[in-house]
Amino acid sequence: MTRAWLPRLLPKTLLTRNIVLLIVLVMLSQICALGVLMHYVQRPRVERAAAVFATYVKTMDQLLAATPPGARAALTARLDARTALPSEATVEPAPSLMLAYRTYQRSVFLDSLREHLPVDMPALWQSEGGQRLWIRMHAPADAPRAPYWIALPIPEDAQGAGLDAAILLSLGLGALAALTGYVIQRHLNQPLQQLTQAARRVSAGETPAPLPTDGPTEIATVSSAFNQMTHALQQAEATRALMLAGISHDIRTPLTKLRLSMAMAMPDGSDSSFVVAAESYLDQIETILQQFMDYAGSGEREPAEAGDLNALIERLAGDFAGLGHEFALSLAVLPAVAYRPISMMRLLMNLMQNAIVYGGSGLAVRSWATGEAAYVAVGDRGKGLTAEELEQLKAPFQRGRNARAHSGGTGLGLAIVERIARLHGGGVQFHAREGGGLEVWVVLPLIAYPATHPVPPGTPHPR
Repeated sequence: MTRAWLPRLLPKTLLTRNIVLLIVLVMLSQICALGVLMHYVQRPRVERAAAVFATYVKTMDQLLAATPPGARAALTARLDARTALPSEATVEPAPSLMLAYRTYQRSVFLDSLREHLPVDMPALWQSEGGQRLWIRMHAPADAPRAPYWIALPIPEDAQGAGLDAAILLSLGLGALAALTGYVIQRHLNQPLQQLTQAARRVSAGETPAPLPTDGPTEIATVSSAFNQMTHALQQAEATRALMLAGISHDIRTPLTKLRLSMAMAMPDGSDSSFVVAAESYLDQIETILQQFMDYAGSGEREPAEAGDLNALIERLAGDFAGLGHEFALSLAVLPAVAYRPISMMRLLMNLMQNAIVYGGSGLAVRSWATGEAAYVAVGDRGKGLTAEELEQLKAPFQRGRNARAHSGGTGLGLAIVERIARLHGGGVQFHAREGGGLEVWVVLPLIAYPATHPVPPGTPHPR
């Protein structure tokens, strides 16, 4: 039960958690320090002041009792003795958390004072109209029924003199410790933020600059391990590119020789059906090889530029129209979108080619933008697939049941689209099209570029 609600109460960021923990620890330490100060330092002082004050009161009581009646009247008048307590002396102070330590000292002083005074000499602490103690003295022998109350000043030790400054100093030191911890934690968080930004750049296919390793040992160790990982990834990428280039060259060279040998080996006037079939198979091999190359490359090294995405869509739609495939365009005004031109062209071509092959009718492309992203949707009227099947198509070598009748594919088309979209910081979504069919949405985040960044002519400016 505790594990269920405890994560909800904890702050989300490490900075906030450490600051909260530091504040709690500082508060606990200050509370413990004040508790020790009150119990082991201030309490003995107050009890000692109460004992001395009780001796003073008893001495005054004995002096009044021994004073002759004539002189006693002048003495009690000088001491402002009263036969009844004033109304403000009986008012109890309102409880206050801010003055809890004063209430504690008052209780300790009165309890200790009453222990040292006779039972028939009560003491009251007046808070209203000034701080003073009212003590009821014994009745004189010549007037046994006329006891009187005398107001005496409260000792400074009982009032907690100087304790206010100690508490304020303690709170100030606690706040200073919390502020210092906050500054230190912010300083430690800077390398973590740099590491986060570098990791995001790596996931986007970029090569970040090496992280500094001159900080604390723990942070420097993490930064050094990240730099080693980045270097290893760069080496692996270079090795993969070299290997793929070699494979492409080594496979395409014998394919070209095979085409030439077949053309030279066939005599004039012979049946060319075998050559046509063989040429078709060779084309399929080259198409599959190119798809593998496209998936392995996906344009990580291609620089991104702010450009007009609608212009690219219109150009591709015109190319497909020249091949007899008309796409209905519904393009809204888009702000400048950052994309890799060749990679984005490959993405859109794959989607439009899939719509032609697997949809066949109702071909359409539309675009629009929100405040945070630009959208491109390629739709067709083909048979729809379930959400699970559509998500599986993002993985390499996955083909939908509507692709079984089509040969020559490898199941890498949508995997290439997904990879390029993620390379641009976006993603791919599948939606059922109104009226039947399927729409594939490409979501591209809008990134603000400085004024010095080159923008192609005709690019609309963000609104």
